[in-house]
Amino acid sequence: MKLWDDVLGMTNVRRRPWLAAAGAAALSVALPVRAQAPLPVVASFSILADLVRQVGGERVQVRALVGPQADAHAYHPTPADVRAVSTARLLVANGLGFEGWLERLMRSAGYRGELLRVTDGLTPLPAAGAGKRDAAHAHGHDHDHDDGEHDPHAWQDVRNVLHYVQRIEQALCRLDAGGCAGYRQRAADYRARLQALDDEIRAAWQAIPAAQRKVVTSHDAFRYYAQAYGVTFLPAQGVSTASEPSAAAVARLIRHIKAEGVRAVFVERLSDPRLVERIAREAGVRPSRQPLYSDALSTPEGPAPDYIALMRHNTRVLTEAIRGAGG
Repeated sequence: MKLWDDVLGMTNVRRRPWLAAAGAAALSVALPVRAQAPLPVVASFSILADLVRQVGGERVQVRALVGPQADAHAYHPTPADVRAVSTARLLVANGLGFEGWLERLMRSAGYRGELLRVTDGLTPLPAAGAGKRDAAHAHGHDHDHDDGEHDPHAWQDVRNVLHYVQRIEQALCRLDAGGCAGYRQRAADYRARLQALDDEIRAAWQAIPAAQRKVVTSHDAFRYYAQAYGVTFLPAQGVSTASEPSAAAVARLIRHIKAEGVRAVFVERLSDPRLVERIAREAGVRPSRQPLYSDALSTPEGPAPDYIALMRHNTRVLTEAIRGAGG
């Protein structure tokens, strides 16, 4: 009997590693593999948040500090924004002075992650009337938006957004090497869509004589669009929605509208419409019923829920108004 006990004991000893391995395999099948948590990213405003989502897909969790139909020029951080920034791995900003409040927010949040300014590496347009604004700042008329030497609205030229997307792709790959192949593929696919959009906008304007491509808008957010697509924009305000034009400037604009035969008068979605409505009334022009979207997306139900839709909407309503079909 002892012999059999010894044999059985030896058999059990030999079987134990196999039993352990089998048990581990069973557990690995039974327990689901834990998915990697999405990379927490904060974008300064809704247009940038959309671009990050296009490149990042499900591997990123994006929060826009300034959401759809909200004005980045008049933004004031909330405690929830401070918490979101403090836990983010990546903070995506436009740069060129667009987010005059960003440095203070980063200090308040104790931010230690990466800051990506998507306009770095671009050649920006100079801001219109920068010298006058500098004088205004010197006399104490400052606000959170930094009307500096450069125009920050570079996203209004689709070719610049190709650069934005490349910068976002590179930053995501640095922070999440395991997802890099996916980021590169999504970025390449999105760049192809952006190139098609740029071609589409150019074709839309080619059908309109250059002399007729004149538009009045409520603030100077479309200079990149103007340069890229051959359109003249006459802004009632400066680069910031916080700027207030003088009475003399308004009078000059009204005379110019009459002299040049401008037919397209628009209000951006974020602007107070009263100034442009007054200018249109005194110039004898009816303002468009459809607003332009300059610095923010619309809500998901609106006409500009993402960047590509925004550019298509603006181009359509601008060209229709100039032709007299959409006023």
